[in-house]
Amino acid sequence: MSRILMAGLVLCGLLAGCTKKSAEVSEAKEVNLSIWGNYISPELQAQFEKETGIKINISNYSSNEELLAKVQMGSSGIDVAVPSDYMVEVMSKMNLLEALKPDQISNKTLIDPQFLKQNYDPENKFSLPYIWTTAGIAVNRDLYKGPIKSWKDLLENPQLKGKFALLDDVRETLGAALKMNGFSVNSTNPEEIKKAKDTLLKAKKNVKMFASDTIDILNNKEVAAAQTYSSDALQAADKSPGKIEYIIPEEGGTFAIDNLVIIKGAKHPEAAHKLINFLLSEQAEINRVKTILGGPVLKNTKASLTKEMQNNRALFPDEATLKKLERIQDQGEKNKLFEDSWTEIKTH
Repeated sequence: MSRILMAGLVLCGLLAGCTKKSAEVSEAKEVNLSIWGNYISPELQAQFEKETGIKINISNYSSNEELLAKVQMGSSGIDVAVPSDYMVEVMSKMNLLEALKPDQISNKTLIDPQFLKQNYDPENKFSLPYIWTTAGIAVNRDLYKGPIKSWKDLLENPQLKGKFALLDDVRETLGAALKMNGFSVNSTNPEEIKKAKDTLLKAKKNVKMFASDTIDILNNKEVAAAQTYSSDALQAADKSPGKIEYIIPEEGGTFAIDNLVIIKGAKHPEAAHKLINFLLSEQAEINRVKTILGGPVLKNTKASLTKEMQNNRALFPDEATLKKLERIQDQGEKNKLFEDSWTEIKTH
């Protein structure tokens, strides 16, 4: 072999090594997180970036379906996302999620077993729990002092005409109307879904807006009441002590586990695993529960909270209330029943 050829091979090897090293450095510099609004505190973001040198680029979505649409486009650039339970199943069936590497998520051992091996991902191959929430009604008592105990008190209340908001979320909003009419949020009975749709078409005449981030609209008095997630309602209440009340309607509502997943083809898989492992640390969860005010998924977190937080029935509903709550389930081809109804509701 000539010296020139040998030198060329050595140079190629060196260049390949440099290229690989550069790729590794690039890998470690950033991670793209797509998450619900107000679902990670600035303090937690700063702590992760300081400890790892990895910058978190955050984007938000207002519904699971919006997240799905972004990922389906194929150019979202998302590494880590936080879909709700049923959407994990949808995305895994569509081959949109990467299998997690358990050896890179040592904090998995800290998770309370009751939140693992759920029917949407029985082996936790694609997801690990992040937080749990309920969905109900929040009221700004400066603006409305009347009783609100049920979905009917929100959807068919003449005193709230033009003064309330509904979630911009097909399954949650149709689910509320289904519950109001005495049906399951997972009903695929066309007649029951039509009844829910008709309820919402009637209510829409009095709805001020559809919004999935409800903290500001409640605190700024843009609406007197809103269908909302418990975490948003509790954050709003924290900012306006004594003014915002959160109610789980007597007909029941929804209970959701939001999960950490890695999107198929993620460009920063190592950083993604580091972020997931960090978010499942005890310190991160305590910060998360105190700032986001969602339910903890680790074994020891609740005991580390103040007695006031532990006894907060909006944060930790009692057993009787929990029995009235349902988890939204993926209905496969019958999801079209919901989607078609939602299109009609939003366009009429």
